[in-house]
Amino acid sequence: MSRPIQITNHPFRFLLYLEWILLAIAVFSAVLPPSPRFSPKFPELTICSLILFGLMGLRLPTSNKFSKIIYTASEILLILVTGIFGGRTARLFPFLYIILVTRSCLIFKLPGRLLVTGLSFIFFLLTLQHRFPRFPLRPQDQEKFRFFSFSLALLFGLSLVFVLLLMNAVLSERQSREELAIAHEKLRQYALRIENQATLEERNRIAREIHDSLGHSLTALNLQLETALKLSQCNPAKSHSFLMQAKELGSKALQDVRQSVSTMRSNPLQEQSLTQAIRLLAEDFHRSNSILPICQISLVHPLAAEVNTAIYRIIQESLTNISKYAEATEIKLDIMMTKGSLYLMIQDNGRGFDLQQNTTGFGLQSMRDRTLALGGKFNINSTPGSGCQIIVDIPLSRLL
Repeated sequence: MSRPIQITNHPFRFLLYLEWILLAIAVFSAVLPPSPRFSPKFPELTICSLILFGLMGLRLPTSNKFSKIIYTASEILLILVTGIFGGRTARLFPFLYIILVTRSCLIFKLPGRLLVTGLSFIFFLLTLQHRFPRFPLRPQDQEKFRFFSFSLALLFGLSLVFVLLLMNAVLSERQSREELAIAHEKLRQYALRIENQATLEERNRIAREIHDSLGHSLTALNLQLETALKLSQCNPAKSHSFLMQAKELGSKALQDVRQSVSTMRSNPLQEQSLTQAIRLLAEDFHRSNSILPICQISLVHPLAAEVNTAIYRIIQESLTNISKYAEATEIKLDIMMTKGSLYLMIQDNGRGFDLQQNTTGFGLQSMRDRTLALGGKFNINSTPGSGCQIIVDIPLSRLL
């Protein structure tokens, strides 16, 4: 339930100040010495009506429909009192109807605003008819009087329509900004949640990588060193063999650490082209596994940064999986640009796996997610004993 509109939460403070200025002018007109032609019948009643009308503007109902109707009816009654009994002050009573329409725009929906505007115009005509002289006029004066009355009514009606349209436009613009601010805040919170989720998943992946690779290597290294220490006195030759194995395990652990650090880098290419970065990956893989991937790279145009990063990560994850599980002796890597897309194929002759049993791993899921995020297609072809083939197809619209 929305709060009533008050000074502290008034959406348009300048409208409140304008009301006060118009009401101050009306009250000042009421306390001036009366003239014979515009002598007020009940000056005290007029002044009290204006003051009460002004005080009502300090709190506008916005929640209860019945209270809105009573509030608006009370305002109309006070305006009628001022228009009928106000003497000189009655000259300013049309401004009170403008204030009434302005307030109605703040508390009513569009149908209520139109109703209040129409009632304001009708009551203005009735008050105008009541105040104009009833004595007979000459024919030429009657024509002038009719023209003056019509012009005044038309001008006032157009003024009410202008105020109504202006307030509708201002309120619509304000509502649009509020909705945009709310949508922006929701989007910011959603992006923050996605970022936190992605960070958490990446941390979990790296934790698993460290546990599976680095943890295993360090555990084996510790066992080798303990064995070498026990055999150092009685069998130095065998102890030396265990030390050599421990050295190899240490080198492998160092390689795993470097690979984890490389994975955590926010910009893995580090100002290199995608071709250079892929060739460095291939060289690192060759040093670690004694297998040099056969790379065929044909990129006619440079790619967008997010595409470069995605392709690099997919190739990096594929080579990591091959190194850990495939036991391959030959690896092919093809990247080429076709008419409508970027084509990436990574193929090995390793032991393969059953697609029905092993497609939910984090590495495969990460590659699939990166491809789908770019609007591409991700396919895996593999059978036990026949190697594995990964195909990525990204549409050309996301590449440049």
